[in-house]
Amino acid sequence: MKKIICKVEYDTEVSELIEKRTFGEFGDPDGYEESLYKTPDGKYFIYGNGGAESLYKEETIKRMAAAKAEEWLKQ
Repeated sequence: MKKIICKVEYDTEVSELIEKRTFGEFGDPDGYEESLYKTPDGKYFIYGNGGAESLYKEETIKRMAAAKAEEWLKQ
């Protein structure tokens, strides 16, 4: 997936996958996946995708500050 936020392109195809987390079972309407990525120029983002009742009702990309990315990894 590719998304431009504030004139910066975030692309899962060319970014490094740092960690992927799955919540719930496949097919669970509350289930979702979050993946932390790092762009080639060092920016972090979360790619999220999930069921109809989840945090990610449709696939999306959210940018993330480096400090927040570190916190996310410690959770």
